Amino acid sequence: MSDGPRVLVVDDEVQIRRFLRITLEAHGYQTFEAEAGQVAINRAAQVRPDLVILDMSLPDMDGLSVLKRLREWSATPVIVLSVRDSDHDKVSALDAGADDYITKPFSTDELLARLRVALRHAAPNPSEEVVHCGEIEVDLTRRLVMRGGEAVKLTPTEYALLRLMIQHRGRVLTHQQILKAVWGPEYVRETHYLRVYFAQLRQKLEANPTLPELFITEPGVGYRLVCE
Repeated sequence: MSDGPRVLVVDDEVQIRRFLRITLEAHGYQTFEAEAGQVAINRAAQVRPDLVILDMSLPDMDGLSVLKRLREWSATPVIVLSVRDSDHDKVSALDAGADDYITKPFSTDELLARLRVALRHAAPNPSEEVVHCGEIEVDLTRRLVMRGGEAVKLTPTEYALLRLMIQHRGRVLTHQQILKAVWGPEYVRETHYLRVYFAQLRQKLEANPTLPELFITEPGVGYRLVCE
C-alpha cells in the first residue's frame, strides 16, 4: 500500500467506492472505505484519515449528521460528493463544516484538484507570512498588499475580507460564514455587503474585474479565492 495521504471514502454504492479507490490509489493515496454513516464514524476514529470524501445519502443516517459528528472531534478536511445539487444542500453542508462540495456526476480531474487544495489547506504552515496569489502578494505580518509590484491600499474591512479568503483559499465560504467572520453574527443576513465589498476587491486586485479569476462567486452559496 502507498504511504501517501489517507483518504476515507464514504458511499453506499459499491461501484463509486471501487472507482474512487482505483483512481485515488493510482495517484498515490491510501484509501479506506465505509458504506454507512456509523461505520464511517468508527473508521475515521480508527484510521485517522487525512481527508474524507462523504456522500450525503447513506442507509443509516444522513451525511450531514455524519459530518456534524465528525466535527465534534476532528478538523479533518471533508469533501462532500453528492447527487444533491440545490443551493440549500450545498450551504447546509458547508455551514456544517464541509471543506468543499462536488456534485455527481463529477470530473476526476476536478475531484483530484479539489482534494489537493483541501490537503494543502489542512497542512500546518505556522511560518507562512507572505502569500502569493497570481499577481497579488500579501504580507500578513505587515498587512501589506501588492499587485504587480505596486502597493494597493485597502480599507480595514476590505483587508479583513481578503485575509479571511486567504486563510481559506481554495475553499468555498458561504455567505453566512463570511458575514459572521468579518462583520459579526448580527450581520449574517446582510448579503448585499458581500456584493459591494467583493466588487471593490475585484476592482483593486483583479486584472479584469468583470471576468474575475481570483474571487470566484459560487451562485447561491458563497465565494472562493482561487490561488494557482
